[in-house]
Amino acid sequence: MPELHKVDWLIYNALVLTLEPGEAPLTHGFVAIQGSQITAVGQASAARDLPPARESLDAGGSLVLPGLINTHCHAPMVWFRGLADDLALKDWLKRFIFPAEAGWLNRERVYLGALLAAAEMLRGGITTVADGYFYEAEVRRALAEAGLRGVTAQGVVDFPAPGVPEPRDNLRVAEDFIAAGGEFSGRGLISTLFCHSAYTCGSETLARAKDLTRRLNLPFFLHLAETRQEVEDITRQTGLKPAVYLDRLGLLDDHTVAVHAVWLDPEEQELLAERGVKVSHCPESNAKLAAGVAPLPDLLARRVTVGLGTDGAASNNNLDLWGEMSLAARLHKVWRGDPTLLPAAQTVALATREGARVLGLGNRIGTLAPGKEADLIVVDLEQPHLTPLYDPFSHVVYAARAADVRHVMVGGRWLLWDRKFTTLDWPALARRVRSESLSLAAFCRKFA
Repeated sequence: MPELHKVDWLIYNALVLTLEPGEAPLTHGFVAIQGSQITAVGQASAARDLPPARESLDAGGSLVLPGLINTHCHAPMVWFRGLADDLALKDWLKRFIFPAEAGWLNRERVYLGALLAAAEMLRGGITTVADGYFYEAEVRRALAEAGLRGVTAQGVVDFPAPGVPEPRDNLRVAEDFIAAGGEFSGRGLISTLFCHSAYTCGSETLARAKDLTRRLNLPFFLHLAETRQEVEDITRQTGLKPAVYLDRLGLLDDHTVAVHAVWLDPEEQELLAERGVKVSHCPESNAKLAAGVAPLPDLLARRVTVGLGTDGAASNNNLDLWGEMSLAARLHKVWRGDPTLLPAAQTVALATREGARVLGLGNRIGTLAPGKEADLIVVDLEQPHLTPLYDPFSHVVYAARAADVRHVMVGGRWLLWDRKFTTLDWPALARRVRSESLSLAAFCRKFA
């Protein structure tokens, strides 16, 4: 127990999952918070054993665990939720998404969409998100207003894109975005870039982009081997498998996050492991687009660091990591015919501790421990579908829902209290989004 001085917040009488490796659930657990950081985590069956606090929350009947970490998202794509479903990825992108992005999106709509995405993620207990999109400065602004922690990445492609009509300016715009991110770093927001893929960015763009992020010691994101068609096209054009091609360009290292990583052969999997590349696994998006099933058990066996991501709401159609946990745990069992794969505790770690490691933030977030940032969620267990309770890890993966999240704290600040936002005006936001969506629907009728 630390020296007894009054902490700012004490959450007590809870079932606590710290997600520290090897730690069992704390049945009478407490978390003490001073400023933005956790100062103590422990178990106390009597009030006299608790540290004094200025404010306290009796979390009886609740589960406390680290905030969920979404390692891949395109937040403003909430605008396109349900706009075009049940299509192959190539048709989906070329017939609907790319035209809508080019002809309808603007700065204000990106900002508004990012606020909507932030609201959805907060309601589902996501406290950190890695986002990559165009007009990303507006996403960064929205996340800062909402209070979410994040890694924001300006999108880079080698064709005209929202905010970057001239492709030759793509890396200059990204560099300017990064340079302007200093004022947001104190609010838990890292600024970097996101190269869409090896089929939308040429070799020179990819190499220069990686050089930029390497020089600034920043994470580098790109989609990798999402579809079989992508693999076939890149292999035909370069004579190399996608991961090998990227390695020849110098892109693979421990600051690179490969998103999807579905169609990797054993040689490529081993290459990612050797280079320390991190992976964002997005099972719901991959399933909906029939992209395939990532070799997650093989990647984990090779000690590749993997986190979970939602992808954008256009291909999911939600930003719900509870659903991703549930599908990931079930999908790999049935795909490999082995019910022992991806047990519940390991799956929860992918959405918390391992997600933090993917983003290079494992020393700051992802577990509940003294010295870590106070990013946590309180889940209401007093519900029929969560009764009785034998194993909290099992409930998190197989029974709990995003709607069960009651309180959300990021950096010692409550952003959701009793399921109500403290930083967002939801009724006003919802009215604006619904109004703007009418013009998007009218725009899309032109090319439906």
